[in-house]
Amino acid sequence: MMRRRYHLGISLFSVLPMLALFALKAMAEEVVVAVVAEVPPPPPTIDTGDNAWMMTSSALVLAMTIPGLALFYGGMTRAKNVGNTIWMNWIAFCITSMMWVLWSYSLAFSPSNGFIGGLQWAVLGAGRADPADYVGQLPSTLYATTIPHLTFCMFQLTFAAITLALVTGAIVERLKFVSWLLFALLWMSGCYPVIAHWVWATDGWLYKFGALDFAGGTVVHIQSGAAALVFCLFLGRRKSIKPPHNVPFTMIGAALLWFGWFGFNAGSAVAANGLAASAWAVTNTATATAAFTWNVMEWIFDRKPTLIGTCSGAVAGLVAITPASGFVAVMPSLAIGAGAGFLCYSCVKWMKRALGYDDALDVVGIHAMGGSFGALATGLFASKLVNPAGDDGLFYGNPAQMLEQFVGVVCAWGYACACTAVLILFIKAVTKGIRAPEAEEVAGMDISQHREIAYHLMEPETNSIRS
Repeated sequence: MMRRRYHLGISLFSVLPMLALFALKAMAEEVVVAVVAEVPPPPPTIDTGDNAWMMTSSALVLAMTIPGLALFYGGMTRAKNVGNTIWMNWIAFCITSMMWVLWSYSLAFSPSNGFIGGLQWAVLGAGRADPADYVGQLPSTLYATTIPHLTFCMFQLTFAAITLALVTGAIVERLKFVSWLLFALLWMSGCYPVIAHWVWATDGWLYKFGALDFAGGTVVHIQSGAAALVFCLFLGRRKSIKPPHNVPFTMIGAALLWFGWFGFNAGSAVAANGLAASAWAVTNTATATAAFTWNVMEWIFDRKPTLIGTCSGAVAGLVAITPASGFVAVMPSLAIGAGAGFLCYSCVKWMKRALGYDDALDVVGIHAMGGSFGALATGLFASKLVNPAGDDGLFYGNPAQMLEQFVGVVCAWGYACACTAVLILFIKAVTKGIRAPEAEEVAGMDISQHREIAYHLMEPETNSIRS
């Protein structure tokens, strides 16, 4: 009995210190966890390389609108309308630049609800006590945390501006300038910020739903193309349709678009990293493939390839790869480019004729249809191997992504069409018609809307057009 008690005492003596040691370790871990929980995460810091790249990308996308898109569109209009066409692009950028810093950026990106942002970043959040609460030199805690919030804001401004400017391609040569001014103001308040918030804001409902749009297939191209379709249906057909007056203008504009689009897509990585390099590579590959495919289609059905066709095909490829550029590898971009060249050529050549709408510069056939195709193709070819922050597509074992992409496409089309129609009805009531009178259209939009002409070799007999 004594020996048993002795062994029991020895056992307890050896076990108790071990229990005490485990208890002390557990208490220490709890203390460490508590201390870590109380220490706030370090504030975001600026990466100068990322910031330099994003400021450069912003400038590249600005050049896409002025002068890129202005020249691309201007060359395809009649000589008597080229000044008005270029002006519409310029004034779109100017109006967007003002509205963006006043309230449109806040409506698009500030946290609020899944439908539209709040107004806490209106006037860039001026007057708020905490510098982290306004759009300034410090990084945002929600978006692009390695660059100043202001850099991200200006980058997104260039996207908003070109979206509005793209609409002009469908409505040139017949729209009153006051109608365009009112439309720009209203559309940049009630249409663009809404879809941008759905897709890109951290609390946007399409973002949470899982729809992928790396650089603007739905936000930029479907939205502008759908608005263009509604607008040209309200305007009706032009009195006369003539061939492009300056093909070299269009080629230079297309080249500037291709050049600037590297800022558009690769810049959407919001960092100077490997994802930006991947987006750059797929953008170039899809664009070249689409331009070549468009020329092949022309060769088959029209017997001759054209420079206008090459430029149109390149833009179609740029549009289609935009939503996919941060989610697909280089080889799938060949298929996206070929599909865009084939589809957009078909829409421009046959769909427009069958449906009877006068989309002057083929915004619907290239941007609306190319953007829709690109968004759906993202659901096919997306891969987490390219971007772990994205998702796999159908060909990588995730068929649900196709549904998510389809919902995004349909909702962008529906809202853009409905919103644009309501705004045009309102503008028609206010301005007593959105279309220029027939006499002004025949005389030319340059002289009738601006009292100036683009080419002095076409100058009228009077000594001064301002007399």
